[in-house]
Amino acid sequence: MRQNSGIGVLDKAVAVLYAAAESPCGLAELCERTGLPRATAHRLAAGLETHRLLCRDADGRWRPGPALVQLGANVNDPLVAAATAVLPRLREITGESVQLYRREGTSRVCVAALEPPAGLRDTVPVGAHLPMTAGSGAKVLLAYADPRTQQSLLAEAKFTDRTLAEVRRRGWAQSAAEREPGVASVAAPVRDHSGAVVAAVSVSGPIDRMGRRPGERWAADLLAAAEALTRRL
Repeated sequence: MRQNSGIGVLDKAVAVLYAAAESPCGLAELCERTGLPRATAHRLAAGLETHRLLCRDADGRWRPGPALVQLGANVNDPLVAAATAVLPRLREITGESVQLYRREGTSRVCVAALEPPAGLRDTVPVGAHLPMTAGSGAKVLLAYADPRTQQSLLAEAKFTDRTLAEVRRRGWAQSAAEREPGVASVAAPVRDHSGAVVAAVSVSGPIDRMGRRPGERWAADLLAAAEALTRRL
């Protein structure tokens, strides 16, 4: 859940940016994701496009624009820097999509992602906000969240508090067809210098390749990648 600044037009423009970051979208999808009227959504998207914060693909759908990359290049984020060094090796080992998630309130945001060079993949764009109620990354982040956040989300989650206890016990989580049909994933916690969990590193891909118990195959590699990220932090 994103915060409300109290500046209406700014909050609406940010909602449009986040909606386009989830995946490329036309006007109808933009309205559905933001809840904005068509005229308002179109006006804001067109304005953001003028400033190159949004652009259009070959099908005319809005997606994040090049100005965001330019702005992001000036952001010094140690977690993203660590991901740049560690995620390529994890992708090479697994041959699957890899992501790094950070919790923001009651959702998780993808702060880094790499895709395999070929074949079916689970594409999660950087900046995408995903629920904390399904998927291995959600389990990891919620397992180490404060009790109030856990209780507020477990009622709608596709897992239970016993699942979170198991994640804490073994140090990793797995899922199959929770967030999306046909997708499996494994995730492990990334900690800062004080030992607090600050992110979840994940590998995801088609169940046909990863199986319904992907942790049996990839948990050790996820834990190694998580440790490498933690050392760099």
